[in-house]
Amino acid sequence: MKTLNITTRTSGDVTIVDLDGRIRIGEGSTDLHEHVRVLSGQGAKMVLLNMEKVSHIDSSGLGELVSAYTTLQNAGGELKLFSLSDRVHELMTMTKLLTVFDL
Repeated sequence: MKTLNITTRTSGDVTIVDLDGRIRIGEGSTDLHEHVRVLSGQGAKMVLLNMEKVSHIDSSGLGELVSAYTTLQNAGGELKLFSLSDRVHELMTMTKLLTVFDL
């Protein structure tokens, strides 16, 4: 069973990645990393991750977010997060990752 559904849309030169489900160890987190890597390879410079429908994220998922951020930054792009659920926002605060990501 797939734990994370990923869809992509664009608005001008911004690529919006809508995430729905859980970002956790296993298939979901690697799918996200691969998706962002492909977008970067296609020249995407501004990527927004819509986290509104992310119900759960574990330490592996957090690692994948950091990896995606690094991939885009190294390619001269930016990764930003928006619409974090209260639960995900609290986890990002506790891990101090809100100091890394722009919301």
